[in-house]
Amino acid sequence: MMLITVLAWFGLVLQFYLTLNQSLANHKTVAGAIVFYFSFFTILTNLLVALGTTFPVLAPHSRASSFFNRPSVQTGIAIYIFVVAVVYSLVLRQLWAPTGPQRLADFTLHDLIPFLYVAFWIFYVPKNGLRWVHAIWWLGYPFVYLVYTLIRGSMTRTYPYPFLDAAAVGYSRMLANATALMMVFLGAGLAIVAVSRKLGVSVKTSN
Repeated sequence: MMLITVLAWFGLVLQFYLTLNQSLANHKTVAGAIVFYFSFFTILTNLLVALGTTFPVLAPHSRASSFFNRPSVQTGIAIYIFVVAVVYSLVLRQLWAPTGPQRLADFTLHDLIPFLYVAFWIFYVPKNGLRWVHAIWWLGYPFVYLVYTLIRGSMTRTYPYPFLDAAAVGYSRMLANATALMMVFLGAGLAIVAVSRKLGVSVKTSN
């Protein structure tokens, strides 16, 4: 877990430094750079990973640690970071070719952290307490993100991802993309609960 913590914070700090430098070079304000940085689902989800692995290590008896140690919370984060990796690989990776430090940040946040956290979830997170209702609860975070992004985009005409850019793809296509993304989260959640319940039954039967 400590390795994930260190790498997640490293990737987040490096990307913030790069975003800030690029924004200032384009004559944007520091506040604008910060808002832009936190507009990405990738950043927010990697931040969840960083916080979710930091509190149990540095403050194991805190309320935050108790929250992040819940298997349902850890599973939700695993779903989110897994979708980050899948969507980036299938939709976004071919849209640019980062080099140097940006390539390192890109690899850390989109590939390395998702792989390590999902591996951590597979091997160390209890799964026998997962319920079907969790698949609905896990939709809360991406739903709030999508609503915020679409409202902010309609006001500023800027969107963090091209498939959510209503000005470029049209509102009907954008809504279809957003709906499809929510279905991906729901499908992943239902699949994980189904597998966990199946494994639970198998274990009970074998015992």
